[in-house]
Amino acid sequence: MNNRYGGEHIVFSDHARDYVPIRGYLPAEVEQAIREAEWHPAERNRLEVRKDFAYHSVWNRKFYETKQVRPIFVVESDIITVVTVYTYYF
Repeated sequence: MNNRYGGEHIVFSDHARDYVPIRGYLPAEVEQAIREAEWHPAERNRLEVRKDFAYHSVWNRKFYETKQVRPIFVVESDIITVVTVYTYYF
């Protein structure tokens, strides 16, 4: 599925905002992923993307080179609502 980002406004659900410190992603990373990565269908009529970022840092007392963010979102009219974000470190 092609990325259909056309300048829609990106907002975060309360759930997504609450998980920022728990999962360690930055809202700017999520927005960049949505703007730049290819969109794919996700469960429950949602969409998802994955984007890797250079990390070179410690998360939960372990050093990782890369952080991957995987936002799950919905598009309604001109608003993209980020429902949740998964973060992977490797």
